[in-house]
This record gives sequence, structure tokens and C-alpha cells, in this order.
Amino acid sequence: MTTELKLKLKVGDPAPAFTTAANGGATVSLADFKGKYVILYFYPRDNTPGCTKEACAFRDHFAEFKQKDAVVLGVSADPVKLHDKFVAKYRLPFTLLADEDKKILQAYGVWGPKTFMGVKYTGTSRVTFLIGPDARIKKIWLKVKPGEHAEEVLATLS
Repeated sequence: MTTELKLKLKVGDPAPAFTTAANGGATVSLADFKGKYVILYFYPRDNTPGCTKEACAFRDHFAEFKQKDAVVLGVSADPVKLHDKFVAKYRLPFTLLADEDKKILQAYGVWGPKTFMGVKYTGTSRVTFLIGPDARIKKIWLKVKPGEHAEEVLATLS
């Protein structure tokens, strides 16, 4: 799969604000986490192999993120109902944001052209943003390996 993504955001930029529905019936805003590190990871779809591997890796390291005063938020265009099932099935201890109207995906520049097995389409790219306690972007990962990514992010926080 190739991504033809060209992000407009860069390290040091203010993270775009958002408020959206989340699993469990919550409404979540970026402002809710002021003063904490936020790992905002974007992924294509619940219950697909790579996305499941990535979510479970964040789950397996969740206690370590919490010790670093970091919040993990997963974002996809899937609806809350699907997020609820995904969270229950894999016992995910962090919040999944439902961005059905793709406003957050577009604000962060992760919605765009992709190619998979020669087929071009528009979708969500697997990108992670580390947002600092000051609500500014501290790091961006464009090339994410789902199984190893949580450890990479954790190492950055150390």
C-alpha cells in the first residue's frame, strides 16, 4: 500500500482542536487533555489486521503511557457503534474517536489518496501525532509499522 500524503502540519505547529463522539457514548475534545501528552493515532478501520495489531500494541503498553502522563486516542472514520465492539473485543483501555464526517482526518491532513494493489482510492493514512502539554505538535510518524509503533512512541516519551 502506498500513500501519497503531503501533510500541511509540522512539528511545532498548534494541534488542530476538535470535539467528537467517542466509544462508550462520550464526547471528547483535545482541550480535555491540556497539560498532558496526547498520542493521537489515525488508523484506517476497526477490526482489520494492521489496525488491530496497532491497537493491541497500544493496549499492551497502556500502563507505561499512563505513567508518563500520556493519553492515547485512536481516530478513524468508523462510527461509535463499531468502536464500541472493537474496544470490547480487544479490551482496549483507551478512547477511540469517531470521525464520521472526516473533519479531524482532514484537519490533520491524513485523509487523502492511497493505492492498494494497484487500486487508487481515498482513505485514512496510518499517521501518529505526539501532541505536547502545550497543545503543540512534538513529533509526527508518517511511516508506522503497526506492531512496533507503540514502543517507538513510548521511547520518544522517555
